[in-house]
Amino acid sequence: MLWDLICYAIIPLVIWHGAREYMGDYVAMLVSTIPGFVYSVIRFIVLKKVNFLGIYLIVTLAIGTLIDVLAGSALQMLWNGVIYSFVLSFLLLISIAINKPLHLLFAVDIMELRGRDREILKKEFYQKDVLFVFKLITFGFALQGILLASIRVWLIVNYGVEAFDKGIVVRQVISWTTTAVLMYGFIHIGKMLNYKSDEELEMESKEA
Repeated sequence: MLWDLICYAIIPLVIWHGAREYMGDYVAMLVSTIPGFVYSVIRFIVLKKVNFLGIYLIVTLAIGTLIDVLAGSALQMLWNGVIYSFVLSFLLLISIAINKPLHLLFAVDIMELRGRDREILKKEFYQKDVLFVFKLITFGFALQGILLASIRVWLIVNYGVEAFDKGIVVRQVISWTTTAVLMYGFIHIGKMLNYKSDEELEMESKEA
């Protein structure tokens, strides 16, 4: 959360307010996205493996950067971000409709990186009750994207380019709040499948 705050909020806001007078709104807005871009790439590298989650991160990051660069103006860049958010949320809803919620696929990749068998994970996650929870989690993230995009529409209509810094703050607050709530879903899945935390496994090892 600390690095999210620094790279996605604090540094962009500092660049935006400090450089827009000299660079102009559009260039300052573009430059302010660089810290988040670099941070996202580093997070991808830390995964140390190209899998579905990795491909999704790289593709969405590349497309997001491309539409920012091609926007041509600060205001259009804001509108492009809104449209892109709606598109990604729609993609999440489609994944639910076809019975392959994206956050289930992400969870398989993450758990595989921690040493679990991919095929066993799929069998566990596609149990009816567990799949339903994954659908709820994915729907929650889709709703988060729609809510954020809708708020940004309101900000742009009322504040124009000045919506940029207000949008950064609102985005981080809503993202952290909804993500914290949705994390309970993953914890609940772990309990349903009787998964044990690293601390519990270590304790059992010591007792043995």
